[in-house]
Amino acid sequence: MPSVDPKIILDPHPYAEEILWKLEDVGHRAVIVGGAVRDLLRDRYEEEYTFDPRDLDIDIATSAGPDEIRQLFSEFDFLEVGESFGVLIVITPDEKQYEVAQFRTESKYDGRRPGEVKPTDSLKEDVRRRDFTVNGLALEREGRIIDYVGGISDLKQKLIKSIGDPLERFKEDYLRPLRGVRIACDIGGKIEPSTSEAMAKVADKVTSISWERIREELFKILGTRNSGWGMRFLKDKKFLEEIMPEMIANEGVPQPKQYHPEGDVLEHSFQALEVADRLEFSPLTKLAVFLHDVGKAPAFDDSGGEHMGGHALTGERLAERIATRLRLSNDQTKRLTWLVGNHMKGSILFRMRRAKQVKLIRHNQDKSSPLSQPISRFGYFADLLQVILADSEASSHGVDGWLPVFEKFSALLPHLKHLENLGSARKLIDGEDLLNLGMEEGPRLGEVLKEVHEKIYSGEIDDRESALKFAEKLARED
Repeated sequence: MPSVDPKIILDPHPYAEEILWKLEDVGHRAVIVGGAVRDLLRDRYEEEYTFDPRDLDIDIATSAGPDEIRQLFSEFDFLEVGESFGVLIVITPDEKQYEVAQFRTESKYDGRRPGEVKPTDSLKEDVRRRDFTVNGLALEREGRIIDYVGGISDLKQKLIKSIGDPLERFKEDYLRPLRGVRIACDIGGKIEPSTSEAMAKVADKVTSISWERIREELFKILGTRNSGWGMRFLKDKKFLEEIMPEMIANEGVPQPKQYHPEGDVLEHSFQALEVADRLEFSPLTKLAVFLHDVGKAPAFDDSGGEHMGGHALTGERLAERIATRLRLSNDQTKRLTWLVGNHMKGSILFRMRRAKQVKLIRHNQDKSSPLSQPISRFGYFADLLQVILADSEASSHGVDGWLPVFEKFSALLPHLKHLENLGSARKLIDGEDLLNLGMEEGPRLGEVLKEVHEKIYSGEIDDRESALKFAEKLARED
């Protein structure tokens, strides 16, 4: 078996090494298992791969039982998460968490969890219950790699292959196919044919697991540089129609060839996501890129196949439905739906009136960030720029579609700074001022106030005296 330098991952995790050492000192076998070992070997075999060992989740498998683990590490805290399965989460003094699990075999699955768990003294038996060969690797404290399932060879080939019968592995936990796709996306690899075929056979079972687990894997897929490939795979194997049937509805929906030579709406969405992959957008922004045209199918149907007008607003509603299904947080849902609902407005920023430009850019701005850092200050709009870029690059518009928007945003920054110095438009003039001018409460008062504020945002009014004079003029016109 090959050896590696264990200090690469143990030095940033000294308590993990202490856990291994203490377990070995009392006669137990203890090894690091799972993704940390896979990433350590990738660092060895892939020249372009880099990782930060401080970010690794260190999982430890051992022949010791939960009671003995508690006794050995009584000075540490524990999380109660899976002790009935022989799993403990150890919280060390540096506030890191390490999963320490007893070697075990599992049986009587219900598609989500095992019904029967038995402890074993054999690392080999423990490994054979795991999902994929590249996850079946173990690392001893001295640096020796243990490989009972051919994981090293598969990792070198960037091949995702089930341990044992793939259909049986997936029937044990219907989330495993998504995890396999995520790992394939992460390593830039492919899925072994029999494993791929077995995945397709359980696609209709994926929603029997919790949406929180589905969301977690989906966002991990989107967090890779190959999420476009991953989403295509999920579509081909019928997972996407279970998770996002709204997107499948866009397959075959035609688009004007002069603008979209790439094909139908779904193909455009895949290609836009692949642009986002190359530019390494955040997972949530990538989801917005993928969903930006989700409303085109119903808009096309509503128009009798004549046009797709209003698809952004329809898409906003569908994006909210998807966000609710995936159990996104309120903040994530607000951001996602706003991006989908405003991608068309953003693309014509340079043609808007200045007041509308200011309103769009400053939507949900972070006033704690200085204007000298516009990306963090105008985070929503910065993400919208990314959606517009991916949308344009995945069509015939290309740079002509996004560059004018970026240029206009840049040109507006001095005006936004001016408005910042000026203060809120409501500080210059508000409804109380209009009442003092003799106006009566009612819809017209709101209309006048809106007109005055638009003049302020456009830069035509920049002081209180001018605002009051303009308001008085509008009031007299009544």
